[in-house]
Amino acid sequence: MAKKFSQTFWVANSVELLERLAYYAVFVALTIYLSNVWGFSDGEAGIISGVFSALLYLLPTFAGAYADKIGFRSSIILAFSLLTVGYFGLSIVPTMLESSGLVNYGYGNGNDSIFSSFLVEKGRVEYNTQTVFNGLENSMLQWTIVPILLLIVVGGAFIKAVISGTIARETTSENRARGFSLFYMMINIGSFTGKAVVDPIRKALGDNGLVYLNYFSASMTFLALIAVYFFYKSVQTHGQGKSFSELWKALIKLCSNVRLFVLILIVSGFWIVYQQMYATMPKYVLRMIGEGASPAWYANINPLIVFIFVNIITSFMKKKQAIHSMVIGMLIIPVSALIMASGNLIRSGTVPGLHPVAFMMIVGIALQAIAECFISPRYLEYFSLQSPKGEEGLYLGFSQLHSFFSSLIAFISSGFLLEKFCPNPKLFTSQKAYEEATANAHYIWYVFVGIGLISSIALLIYSKVTNSMDKKLSK
Repeated sequence: MAKKFSQTFWVANSVELLERLAYYAVFVALTIYLSNVWGFSDGEAGIISGVFSALLYLLPTFAGAYADKIGFRSSIILAFSLLTVGYFGLSIVPTMLESSGLVNYGYGNGNDSIFSSFLVEKGRVEYNTQTVFNGLENSMLQWTIVPILLLIVVGGAFIKAVISGTIARETTSENRARGFSLFYMMINIGSFTGKAVVDPIRKALGDNGLVYLNYFSASMTFLALIAVYFFYKSVQTHGQGKSFSELWKALIKLCSNVRLFVLILIVSGFWIVYQQMYATMPKYVLRMIGEGASPAWYANINPLIVFIFVNIITSFMKKKQAIHSMVIGMLIIPVSALIMASGNLIRSGTVPGLHPVAFMMIVGIALQAIAECFISPRYLEYFSLQSPKGEEGLYLGFSQLHSFFSSLIAFISSGFLLEKFCPNPKLFTSQKAYEEATANAHYIWYVFVGIGLISSIALLIYSKVTNSMDKKLSK
């Protein structure tokens, strides 16, 4: 197999694995990191995470155009340089603030801890101490994280564009399907491995682990940078590609295509629910189960299920219309959110060896992964078929706009829902007040059940309307 692909192909795949490993190690814990280390409220953390994720889906097409101008090798070296500095900054800046005395990431005792002793009795924490914040909450110093995150956004945008472009240019019509299959496999391996390192570090070091975790990600991207510098042979693209003005016109043209734009908005409903795996789930399980919960491992159910079932489901549905496969996936998604909500209603001990919230969260995430298998591959197929002839590639560059919209809505709504139904325990000093505040924590998931149902119904209507339109046009 190695002989069928070029050295550049294998280098691109290898560094993609390292980049995904670094990204998911940080992203799965990003909202916790923003609140527990930087002192942001749930709402503020949701806004920052939402904008961060949304830009990562909007910018790659524009970054790809610039990469075509300056060459892939220069672009990928720039990308990994930015990522390394960015991830390093997420660790070094909090450490510098601690050294300056502006913030203390040490541990307090049971009386001055941000968690009260009743949380130990309820099993919410494993020890009667937790990180104490001094200086960052309600301070302008909090916002020094924004330029650091922007470095990661820009670097990530180049990676998304350049690596997939390299795979396309380093494969032929005979081995392209196999090449992209390997590429997708590397993404899933990186996703799984990156999340796997989070919980052990967090449990061993507490909130300090969330800081040190970024050193791990920085080392992965730095290793990728070295690999690219020595082994990546440039794909000659200087002066090629479309200008930013051409891409902007294409984006406006896509948004004016009612049929495609409505589809993007409907499918966004699926991704709004799906992204709660990163937006709501980590904080929710830690607050409802305790510090012994393993949210990153729960999230890892997704790439595992997708890896096992995506080809099976795609093959099973290949004779069905793409829109029908998408409808099935969309109908599954509200069921997954309803299952996630039910964990808070099941008595402890019902599921041997697992907290009910953890068990139902795992089942819900598994169902979301199955839904993804029905939707994602066929969505791109359907989108390409509905794009104007000769402009499929340009339109597909903006096909991920659903993730731009869904990231903003998913993370921002999650932040405010957490504040209302599952607030941070550090805000409470009594058992009764905290238990009253979190009694209806599962209501968060009912909101996403509603979004999933509305999206499912909308896609069913869309399917019937577009099929009717196509029949009339074919006559």
